[in-house]
Amino acid sequence: MSWDFFVPVCVGDLVKTGGINQYVVQDVVSPKQLPSHLNSFKAALRSQGPLCMLEHFDTGYSVLQHCNTVDLSVKEDTLELLVQVVSSLAVSLPSLLLSTSVSAADRKDQLNAVKMSVFLLCKLTETLESDSYRQSIVTATGKGGKKGKAGGEGLLQWDSERERVLQALVQLLQLDIRSLWNLSLVEEEFISCVTCCCYKLLENPTIGHVKSKPTRDGIIHLLGVLIKKYNHLLGASVKVIQLLQHFEQLSSVFAQAVSVWSTEYGVRAIIGEVIREIGQKSSEELAREGSGVKAFASFLSELSGLVPEFMIPNISVLITHLEGESHSMRVAVCEVLGDILVRVLCGDGLDESVKADRDRFFDTLQEHLHDTHSHVRARVLQVYTRIVNSKALPLCRYSEVMGLAVGRLMDKSINVVKSAIQLLAAFIAHNPYSCKLSSADLKKPLEKETAKLREMKEKLEGKAPVAVIKASELWAAMEPELLVTVRAELEPTSEGEKEQQEEERGVEEVKEAEDDRATAVQIAQFLRVNKYRNAVRLCLRAHSCFPESEIFSSLSTLTPETLMDTLALLFKGSDEDTSELSQNLPPTPQKEGEKEGEDSELKKQEMLVQYLRDTESFALQVERAISIINTMLYWKTTSVVQEAVQFCVTVCEFSVADSLSGVRKMLPLVWSTDATIKDAVVQAYRRLYLNPQGDTTRVKAQTLVDNLSELMVDASLGTIQCLEEIVQEFFGNDSTLQSTVVQVLWERFTGKRETPGLYRRAAVLLLGMAARAEREVVLSNLDTLCSVALGEKVTEDFLLARDTVITICSITDHVRQSKGAPFRLPQDHQLFTCLTQAIAEGVVMEDPHWQSFMEQAVRLLYFLAESPDQLCSRLLQRSARLLSDQIAEGGEVNKDVSQLQGGSQDSDEQSEQVNCVCLAQLLALCGCVAFWQVSHLERSVSSELRRRRGETEEREEKEKGPSSKAKQAANESAVEEELGLIGASAEDTEAELIRKICETELLAEENLLCAFLPLLVKVCSSPGRYSHPQLTTAACLALSQYMMISPSVCEEHIRLLFTVLERSTLPVVRANAIIALGDLTVRFPNILEPWTQNLYARLSDEVPSVRQTAVTVLTQLVLKDVLKVKGQVSEVAVLLIDPQPHIASLALNFFNELASKDNAIYNLLPDIISRLSDPERGMSAEDFNTIMKQLFSYITKERQTESLVEKLCQRFRTAKTERQWCDLAVSLSLLSMCERGLKRLQECWECYSDKLTEPGVYQPLLSITARLRRGAKPQLKAQVDEFEKRLTAVHTRGLENVESPEMEEENQKEGGSSEKTVLCTPLPARGRTRSKRGQAKPSVSSRSDESFVTPQKSRKSKKPVITFSSDEEEDEEDAVMAESETPKVTTPIARTSRRARLRH
Repeated sequence: MSWDFFVPVCVGDLVKTGGINQYVVQDVVSPKQLPSHLNSFKAALRSQGPLCMLEHFDTGYSVLQHCNTVDLSVKEDTLELLVQVVSSLAVSLPSLLLSTSVSAADRKDQLNAVKMSVFLLCKLTETLESDSYRQSIVTATGKGGKKGKAGGEGLLQWDSERERVLQALVQLLQLDIRSLWNLSLVEEEFISCVTCCCYKLLENPTIGHVKSKPTRDGIIHLLGVLIKKYNHLLGASVKVIQLLQHFEQLSSVFAQAVSVWSTEYGVRAIIGEVIREIGQKSSEELAREGSGVKAFASFLSELSGLVPEFMIPNISVLITHLEGESHSMRVAVCEVLGDILVRVLCGDGLDESVKADRDRFFDTLQEHLHDTHSHVRARVLQVYTRIVNSKALPLCRYSEVMGLAVGRLMDKSINVVKSAIQLLAAFIAHNPYSCKLSSADLKKPLEKETAKLREMKEKLEGKAPVAVIKASELWAAMEPELLVTVRAELEPTSEGEKEQQEEERGVEEVKEAEDDRATAVQIAQFLRVNKYRNAVRLCLRAHSCFPESEIFSSLSTLTPETLMDTLALLFKGSDEDTSELSQNLPPTPQKEGEKEGEDSELKKQEMLVQYLRDTESFALQVERAISIINTMLYWKTTSVVQEAVQFCVTVCEFSVADSLSGVRKMLPLVWSTDATIKDAVVQAYRRLYLNPQGDTTRVKAQTLVDNLSELMVDASLGTIQCLEEIVQEFFGNDSTLQSTVVQVLWERFTGKRETPGLYRRAAVLLLGMAARAEREVVLSNLDTLCSVALGEKVTEDFLLARDTVITICSITDHVRQSKGAPFRLPQDHQLFTCLTQAIAEGVVMEDPHWQSFMEQAVRLLYFLAESPDQLCSRLLQRSARLLSDQIAEGGEVNKDVSQLQGGSQDSDEQSEQVNCVCLAQLLALCGCVAFWQVSHLERSVSSELRRRRGETEEREEKEKGPSSKAKQAANESAVEEELGLIGASAEDTEAELIRKICETELLAEENLLCAFLPLLVKVCSSPGRYSHPQLTTAACLALSQYMMISPSVCEEHIRLLFTVLERSTLPVVRANAIIALGDLTVRFPNILEPWTQNLYARLSDEVPSVRQTAVTVLTQLVLKDVLKVKGQVSEVAVLLIDPQPHIASLALNFFNELASKDNAIYNLLPDIISRLSDPERGMSAEDFNTIMKQLFSYITKERQTESLVEKLCQRFRTAKTERQWCDLAVSLSLLSMCERGLKRLQECWECYSDKLTEPGVYQPLLSITARLRRGAKPQLKAQVDEFEKRLTAVHTRGLENVESPEMEEENQKEGGSSEKTVLCTPLPARGRTRSKRGQAKPSVSSRSDESFVTPQKSRKSKKPVITFSSDEEEDEEDAVMAESETPKVTTPIARTSRRARLRH
């Protein structure tokens, strides 16, 4: 064979005339003849082997040429033949390649066969891949049918065939076929043919799917062989970048491919090439659309997860992208750093250079915790979470990173906040410190150990020798200066007299010295004190005085060198001798051992102190994080709440100090309307408390009870109510633990097992929660409850008795809301005997917990007893008799109490005294009975009347029998209407009956409740005589409960209750009065309506608890439309700046809820501004701005803004002081102004233009123009600029110097002189004019926005001074508000506005 096959660039090139000895296709077979040629191809393959390709290449080429027209079966047969040829070549070539006796012709034949078969196979594979992809698109968009099914089958078949093609190519190319080429240089076209096929297959969108894994692996390995053996490294790296730019789904595929090429095939350079290509991309290039930045980022992230150790040499190329604009690339680089830190640069055995790299990477990550893009911040926090979970964070960075994470809790981005919570949870789960100790517990040990460390250091410093500078070091320092002095002294001088004097002095000094050694010491001393001249002269004289001395013998030849040597010997000699001596002495082993021991102890102490400091810092950060995350439990974002709940669970599981605070705080979320949040809380409590660990059911039950009891201890009533919801769900589900848990609870309650009092109470409350799901748990054990908690020892523990009563209440109809006949027990039941006895005996005891027990017990009597009014009447008689007996036993008779008993009046005028606590408890019992008597009538009796009426009607209907269908159909609507009227009339009759009973019978003379009312009134109206705090508190509360009975009682004593509210010195009395008056407002709104202002006045009470109660009560009244929203709401606005944070938050919640009502805050704003800017109030400008900023944030509608601009501008006319002008200007600046608002502001120019000279007016208005200019259109911007120039001109030169004659003429044309324009205020439209209700002021309707003007101080009649009496006079009932102080307006409260009624 004399020709060579060259792999063409284009398939069609093979039919063209080639070069010398170049193969050209001779015969392109037609599609009809292809099957017969393929059969001959098969026969040749069987007989000749793979070399048959040399003869039948044209057949395979013809299939490629006609691929669009030939049948699928022809292409499949061709593919099968080509795969067999390539596989046969892979089998036959190894022996040929190893043989040395192969001729050149045979080698050429084998080479041509390889190139031909590989070329055809790759091109046919590309064609089939394109057909398959096209077919899959048609199948996906089609609507089924035979074609769709056929397409699906073909696609599945091609998936399996594709794997065979790749396997065959890998087997062939793995051989060292390079020797077939001359000089082993494989032509580029051959390699490109194979690689193009591989990259074509990778473009399939499904290549990343799980089902395509075999194909994906085959392509990766085939490319790996080409890169390693056929010099495809650079081509592969360029192709990876190109494909990533266009196919984002290939990021994970190429990450896996590059990792395989670098590890299994050892081609690490591929990573450097690819990363270098990505690193060289500029920020501008990556910012363009279609740049593939997301694919690059995903590729880097996944690659670093697979081979992080290979990323380190190339990290410097990627770091540059951290400064770029693409946040995706910044995220990818940060994740690469995270993978390197987690899997490579971790552990303790790192050298210094590696540690430096690690620290630099950590610093880079910390910087990007403050990245400008929230996505980057969130991902960096997630990277840190992975680092902490892998325990790869150095201990020295714990505090710093945790502080940054706590700071990110305040981030504006929700994703960042969630990631920060997850990181903090990871810190707590993997921290090396002890989380169980709080920072307060760590403070004392830290101070103790720090003091100990200080003492050890001071002790060591005292033992340490004083640092001595060596003589040689001193000599080296002084030698240059001394040499100058020596040379100066040795030079001849003409000063004869001076020299003679110096000689005489030197001789005298030498003579004074005893010998040469003393002279040497003196010379050394001169040198030490820097007297170099004296030292040199004395040395010269000493030689003449002691010529035989060895010390000065070297001075026989006097030169500067010899003199310096002598001085050096004198200065350093003694020190060197001493040092030589000390060096020759052996060291003392005992001293060295002591020193080493002290040093080691010091190091241990330093490590301990540092550990305690780090632990305290960590504990402080944890406490700060817990306090912040606890507030997130009530955010509106569901996902954040879920993360916060999960964090609280983690904190509790690791027993962190103060962890229960979050667990308890999230408990009310069981009532959340969001099912996701509710489920998260239920699951959290189930995980913490209802899934106990243990070997046996008994142990599990005890653990569960311990967990719940721990939560119940010291829990508030609200917490217990929320916990009921979760525990009730546990007992409602079928669980093997239920019976065992109930048994353990009964054992704890009855005292069979030693249990503290708190846990006994928790056990009985948990039994009550179980009874909500199953009544028999408590009902069948009533005797046990009575004997244990309500028996003879009831007076020893009223708290246990109270909780027992609460548990028994869980079986009543009121709690269970059951229908049907009411469930009640007879009056002679043991339970009621125990309760009445305990209440009556407790009246004459001074137990602080009796009252809470009494309130629950009376409630239970009315819920569960038959005829509870009779039972409570006897209870009051018995209690009063016991109190009377107590007084009688003391020898002192109380006149008022004896009157209550109906006995004879004692005329003896001796001093009347009674135990105030006992009397207070009796009055509290009276008030409680009165309250529950009314509740019993309106709830139990009324519902029972309705039930009986319903049964009667139902029975009558059955007795009448069914009427004819025709008649029923004809009169159906009429009958329904009649029945409705009858039902309504019956309900009104029942309600009227109840009202009549309350009005006439409850406080009738024959009723015992009536007997206590005068005493209540007397105690409340005479605080001077009855000054005991508990007595006053009980009496005022009881009086308010009496006032709930009927309107007449309420109206009669309302003045007294408001007097108590305003003038009582006890904060608890004032707080109780506010709560009571809130209830009375709901019950009798028309009576309380004139007193609204007095309720609002308590918002400015000096005691925080009273203010808190007032704002809570008023919030409920206003939001439930019980109270009209009037200008007094300004008092609530003042609480927005209350020094107590919880009160400020309540006020903020009030306005948040009020803003949900249509136009409520908009209507109130002018009046609020008027009241707050009143000079008499004296509010600071800063506080006013803070309040207004919050209130104006609720004004979001453009029409509201426009209207407020006009109203506030009109207010400038009536404002009297500069401060009011400034407040109005600030209010205008707080509005979110728009174009229409600016127009209205310009129209009202005359209202405020004369005030612009004031900086406090000018600056806020100027800020409006600055805000409007941002992002404004050119037309609006021109208007803003013109308005700003006008403002500035008036501010700088004054109004009278700005207005031009043309403006004056224009003003005159429009309607008179400018003066009239300033003075006249436009009248409102007639239809909008409305006078205030209850006030006959005709002037109001004739003035514009007069209701928004700061009201002048009205002339009021002088109030009589009323003080509480402190003397012993009996007639003190006038110590209430005078008649002139009582509001006379009794306008009934309309529950809806007139406009709303007309609309409906």
